[in-house]
Amino acid sequence: MYITDLKAISPQLTYDNELLEGKKTTHEDQVYNVIEPDYMEFIPKGLLRRMGRAIRMGVGAGLPLVKAHSDIDAVVIGTANGGLEDCIKFLNQIVEYDEGVLTPTNFVQSTPNAVAGQLALMGQNRGYNTTYTNGGLAFENAVLDAWLLFRENAVDKLLLGGIEEISDYNYNIDSLAGHYKNEIVNDEDLLSSTTKGTVCGEGASLFVLEKAPAEYYAKIEDVEQITYPTELEFDDCLELLLSRNNLQVDDIDTIMLGYNGDSRHTPWYTHLEEHLIPNANVLSFKNLSGDYRTCSAFATWLSAHLLNGEKAFLPHIELRKKHEKEISRILIYNHFDEVRHGFILLSK
Repeated sequence: MYITDLKAISPQLTYDNELLEGKKTTHEDQVYNVIEPDYMEFIPKGLLRRMGRAIRMGVGAGLPLVKAHSDIDAVVIGTANGGLEDCIKFLNQIVEYDEGVLTPTNFVQSTPNAVAGQLALMGQNRGYNTTYTNGGLAFENAVLDAWLLFRENAVDKLLLGGIEEISDYNYNIDSLAGHYKNEIVNDEDLLSSTTKGTVCGEGASLFVLEKAPAEYYAKIEDVEQITYPTELEFDDCLELLLSRNNLQVDDIDTIMLGYNGDSRHTPWYTHLEEHLIPNANVLSFKNLSGDYRTCSAFATWLSAHLLNGEKAFLPHIELRKKHEKEISRILIYNHFDEVRHGFILLSK
């Protein structure tokens, strides 16, 4: 399946593609909030004022694609938390009003499938519509579903996306679990940090995928995932992915890894970089986006542009470029919590 159009809202200037021109936004905080466009230019005010942040981001990134591609057959979205802020508001109202008469708005906007539903309604799309909420593998599961739909000839074109918001509630929960740093680290120093924890990010990256287009940004060749692996099981998972696509290790010229500055997470990435695929260019991305459960969607957005020959932003995502290889096949590897590990393979 091939990426023929894409849009992203992120902590960088990605909506108008200024990041692609090399314009990086610097962050020095424990939270990397997205840089939002003026939604009122394309979302009706009556709808916009009822939307939570996750829905605004998802619809903001997806609606231009839906309008430009009216022949989309399906919508497949991955999000770990959905509109959690609106969900908590609704639960609080249940207590506040003693389970009496409640406004349905927060409930409707809080469900994880609200983004996919809104995009379908606004684009008058009556096709296959589903949302995956598999934590740190939500986007990888959405990719797998899209891959299966194409393989079964069920669709010719679909909308794929990964979306996550920062709310006080999910930030506090993850912070109490020790996922984020106590100290403030500049994004330029994040990846070299040796302390526990990372920084919190958010974003929405959406893609139009087609079966056999004449022109495209990149091809998504395959996706693989594993949970709670031992090191040997992790190695076998990668070997399965490569063998299924008739590839050798040296056929992967570039790897994009989810280094996030958390000393507990680093060994998984260094193991792949140094022992499994040692001769590849090594890129990173969480210094631009922060860390969140579906940030592999943002990595896919970056990779698609790289494979399309757009490299002005490359210095901002290089970690250790080991070899002067042309970027023609990228393997994205990411995990959020050392539990759920995902691979996405893209090529020219």
